[in-house]
Order: sequence, then structure tokens, then C-alpha cells
Amino acid sequence: MAQTAQIRQLRQSGSEAERVYSIQREACLRQPYPDYAERVRNLDRLERLILDHTDDIAQAIARDFGHRSAVETKLLEIFGVLSGIRDTRRHLKRWMKPQRRKVSILFATGKNRVIPQPKGVVGIVVPWNYPLFLLGGPLTSVLAAGNRCMIKMAANSRHLCALLSELFAQTFPEDVVAILPDVKGSEFTALPFDHLVFTGSADSGKVVMRSAADNLCPVTLELGGKCPVIIGDDYDLAEAAARLLYTKFINAGQTCVAPDYLFVPAHKAEAFAKLAGDIVRRRYPDIDSDNYTSIIDERSYQRLRATLEEARAKGARAFKLVDGDFNDALRKFPPHLLLDVSDDMRVMQEEVFGPILPVKTYRDPAEIIEFVNRGDRPLALYVFSDDAALQERFLYQTLSGGVTINHCVFHAIQHDMPFGGIGASGMGHYHGYEGFVEFSKLRPVFNYPKVGKPDLFYPPYTRMHDLLFALVNKLKL
Repeated sequence: MAQTAQIRQLRQSGSEAERVYSIQREACLRQPYPDYAERVRNLDRLERLILDHTDDIAQAIARDFGHRSAVETKLLEIFGVLSGIRDTRRHLKRWMKPQRRKVSILFATGKNRVIPQPKGVVGIVVPWNYPLFLLGGPLTSVLAAGNRCMIKMAANSRHLCALLSELFAQTFPEDVVAILPDVKGSEFTALPFDHLVFTGSADSGKVVMRSAADNLCPVTLELGGKCPVIIGDDYDLAEAAARLLYTKFINAGQTCVAPDYLFVPAHKAEAFAKLAGDIVRRRYPDIDSDNYTSIIDERSYQRLRATLEEARAKGARAFKLVDGDFNDALRKFPPHLLLDVSDDMRVMQEEVFGPILPVKTYRDPAEIIEFVNRGDRPLALYVFSDDAALQERFLYQTLSGGVTINHCVFHAIQHDMPFGGIGASGMGHYHGYEGFVEFSKLRPVFNYPKVGKPDLFYPPYTRMHDLLFALVNKLKL
């Protein structure tokens, strides 16, 4: 009755977000447990939508950025979503099966099981930096778990939002998935969702979590942070540079798991700077081409320019890694590397989220561990070393959302591993089975045995109950 009254109140309030929410909530009440065939049908719809409109999606994202390579969008976003859908579909039937659990010996003839059931209506707040991947990834898990979904996209993704809102309306019933182009963030996160997914900054994440708390709504937060990269003295410097610089400068550094700052052995810093220039100039001979992405908006572009100038003013040595200069009209920011950085610089205090790579030096790995542990826990940590003992030292003496060893970022696209942060870098996980679990209620069900003596536990309590307590402890039950 309480839910019915809430639905009626939301529908009568008149906003588009509340109208759609009420429709999806009613659909949950009508069909609380979509079967396997329905879930697969929804995953098929999502896959077909993306396959049929791949070029349109890439073009819309490029228009939102100003300039972004269609190849980069297809490889980093579209393929990632499609591959995730296919992996989920392959395993979904097994994930949906009730799980058998052990029964306490006191109730040995009873039966325990855990049933994964849909939570209900899930909200997803999508950022602008990887708008398709960070929509499609969680949506795949949401649909696999049997939920309904409402989606709010970033203001900087207006072309993609216009395209997808039309395509989703043609592909999905409104009571299954709906994109809301004009809803305000505060209005969206205030809805009484059964789960809310947010990807963005830590400050915005705090606001979202406070809003969700009013409805006791569980949240999955992906918040980024300063992801460190460590090159061990044993590892080939040129190979490490080739790998980490790729993941640093894709999307012009606008990636939540991008390498944020680098530790190199003190005697290799100058050599790394030279290698970096050689590598990046070969990859981006002309940053005004479509191969190199623009900074998303003027505010972000000016923030990065101010960050670079502040570092220079405080004594950092800046190396422009390409021949091209700043292009203010296209917001093309040349890749830069900084040596001699200090901890009071903005570039070392805030997530860079752009094509600037500050480099710190070390002589003992203990220095790195102390530095990383002194700050907020990052979304990712990267170690280049073939020394198993050194790898284990960094793994077990630090904590981060995820880790890639001898490359960067690629842990985030492994379907059979959870993706998520910890502390200031977020909470909760999705991708693969963990995503299915994140958006399911694992409902425990105990069948009491037909043969038993439940009255043994009933009051009034006597000396027999004391003996029963002593016996079960003596038997270590």
C-alpha cells in the first residue's frame, strides 16, 4: 500500500522524471522477476542498438568533445560494451540459478539457498569522458539482474544524449529503460531508486550519496583519483614508457583510471623524459588531427593551462612532448611531462584529468609506499616490474580500486573481474558476475526441516537450556 501511494504521489507531481519513475515502479510490481528469456531479449536489444548505430554514436561523441577519433571511440567504448554484453549473456543462466548453501548441523535436514532477485528501479548518472562505456557497462549488469533503469547523461554529452534518447525510445519500452535528456541532476538523484550508480568527481559523489541517503538508496560510486604508476629499476624503461604513455594520452588524459603521476628510479628520470618525447611525437605528429582528442570544454581547458603554469612557476621543468602548440580554438592541449615536481603543486594535489604527466623520483620502494598510503586511496595502481617480490610488496602494502601489472588501465576491461574503487575513489563494483550481484538482492531462504525439535529452544528457560548451551559449545557446533 505504501508503494502504491508513493507511485500515485510521484505521478501527480508532474515532472518527467517522476512520471517515468512511476511507470517503471508499477512495472516492477507487475513483473517483479523477469525470466531468463526476457533478460536476454533486453541484452540483445542493447547489443543491436549499438551495432546498428556505431558510426552515429562515434560521430555524436566527437561532436561533444569537439574532436575525438572515431577509432578511439570504437576501440575504447563501443567494443568494450559489446564484449561485456556478450560475456554476460554467456554466463547469465548460471548466475540466475539459486545458490545452495550449507546448513547448520543443528538443522541438518533443513535446506538453505540464496536467490538472486532484481532490486527494482536503478538510476545511472553517466559522465561525459567515456559516455557510452560508462552507460553501457552498468546498464548491461542492471538488465542482466532483471531491473528497470533510468539514465541521466552529462550536460557535455548533449549530442550523444539526443541520439541515444531517441534510439532507446525506439528500442526499449519506457518501463524497461529510459534516457531523460532534460532532467536536472539534483532532481534525478532525489528519486527513491532501489540502487543508484554515479561516475564523477569525489565532491559530486558526496552530494549524490547525501541525496541517496534520504531514500536509504544504496549507491555505486566510481570517483577516480590520483592513480600512481611505478617503474621498477629492473624493468625495461623504453617498454614501460611505450605502454604507460599510450594509456595516459588516449582521450587526452580524460580517463578516470589514467596514469596520474609516475615514480621512476632517480637515475632514470632524464632518460624517461627523452624517451617520452620520442614516443609521443611518433604517435601524434599533428595534434590538430582527429587522432588526438580535444579537452571537453573551455573551463577544463583553462584549468589544465593554469595547472601547468602553476607547476612551472613553482620550479617544475615542463617538457612539451609534441611539436604542435596549444590550439585554443579546438581546445587541443599538447601532451606535457613535468620533472622536479613538488607536493605543494596543484598537479600533485588534484586529479590531473588531462594530458599532463608529473614525474617523481625514488631510491627505495619504501618511499613510494609511504607516499601512496599518505594520500587518498586511488581507483587504480600500476606497477612495471618482473620482480615477483616487488610486485607483491606493492600489492599487499598499498590499497587501490584495481591493479594492472606491466601495463595500465587494462584491468578495467576484464569481464571476469570486478571494477570499482575504495574510499575516496568510490564504492561498489560492477562488470561481470560482480555487476550482476551488485544490482541483485541475494535473498537468503531457509526451509525448516520436517524432522526437528524447535521447542527445545522455547521458554520458560530452565537448567536444560544451560546444559544445551554448554553442549553445543563443547561440540563446537
